[in-house]
Amino acid sequence: MGLDMYLKKRIFIGGEYEHRKVSGTVKLKICNKRIILKPTEISEIISRVGHWYKANAIHKWFVDNVQDGVDECQESHVSFDQLEELKRLCEQVLATKNPLLLPPQAGFFFGSLEIDEYYWKNLEETIAIISKLEPDKEYFYQSSW
Repeated sequence: MGLDMYLKKRIFIGGEYEHRKVSGTVKLKICNKRIILKPTEISEIISRVGHWYKANAIHKWFVDNVQDGVDECQESHVSFDQLEELKRLCEQVLATKNPLLLPPQAGFFFGSLEIDEYYWKNLEETIAIISKLEPDKEYFYQSSW
């Protein structure tokens, strides 16, 4: 149990709209059960592109800058520009070693408030996650605990 944080990418497929001319099939196996989806059944695809565990300083940034201070485990749209802003902030904190720019946050099972190896690792992981993202996609942040 603890603070889990997810960044998801949503890709609109629109298979239900004939003019989109979506073709092919998607074949999956889930617990050895075959699932085949027709293109006309696929509206969108959602994939997880980032995951953090007890990275409370990163979570605080999302709450303050994306969720208007509301922290209720809701899914919230986050723009690519906002993600780039977070990446630049993480780079700045790492370069200056000034955690006051991105302070930890206390909370229910949110993890340590110490500025320790995990704090710095979370910043590095955040930079790595955001560096792999595509600017023309839709992203959403959600946490749970």
